[in-house]
Amino acid sequence: MASPRPPYAQGADSAAQASSSARRGGRARLYAVIGAVVIVIVILAALYAGGALRPQAPVHYLGSPSGYEAFVPNGQTINYSGQTDPVGDLILSNGTTLHDVIWNGQYASTIINNHNQIVQLNGQFVGQTDPINNQPYVPLQDLYVIKGQVPVEQATINGQTYYVIEANKINPADIAGFYTYDKWVSNFVAAMNTPGTTAAVIPGNSPVYDWANVTGTLIYETHQEHMRQDYQETRQYSNGQTQQGQWHTKQCYMDTMDHFLEELY
Repeated sequence: MASPRPPYAQGADSAAQASSSARRGGRARLYAVIGAVVIVIVILAALYAGGALRPQAPVHYLGSPSGYEAFVPNGQTINYSGQTDPVGDLILSNGTTLHDVIWNGQYASTIINNHNQIVQLNGQFVGQTDPINNQPYVPLQDLYVIKGQVPVEQATINGQTYYVIEANKINPADIAGFYTYDKWVSNFVAAMNTPGTTAAVIPGNSPVYDWANVTGTLIYETHQEHMRQDYQETRQYSNGQTQQGQWHTKQCYMDTMDHFLEELY
């Protein structure tokens, strides 16, 4: 017959069991705390990556309240606050040009799509000759004019400082897209901001088409594209609706210095 265990042995077992249970409970609470901390860190990291927790840079308004400023995309894009935005230059009404500028907000995707189509047009035409005036076709460049001052903040991405146009702070009625000969972009911005400069709509039967210079060539070049029916794009309207249609322009303009441009949809 086995001897009964002494009372102190039973007490030791109980104490050991209690100690083991306490350790398991402590580890469980520790793991729970660690898990909660990890979850919080992940959430904070996601919010920071999305820009929600980043310190907001002050917004500055550049340009003249009564002037015209122009964003000129260069074909590069960048991920900013989770969005793909076009990068380019900002030409101010006083002629100052800022580089490394991001267009963020409304019309960002439209600008990217428009610019890509301009690049395609250049690939089709540049290197060929205008059959009317025997002049070489010229490269085109799109630009997006803003009436009044432009809301801009600075941001650093991968060590590079950018100016960020906060397009959602701009009245859509104060934004218009154009394209022209790439060497004339700065001239147009200057002309738009010169008192007394006028622009006239060019009819389809204008004799300007026959001019043996860049103006005549550019007009014929864009006219040829209008006649083609193989370019499609989705046009984004200010009310958020989209419509599938032929890629063409609203109006053809020429200023008093015979510079030509077209207004995009």
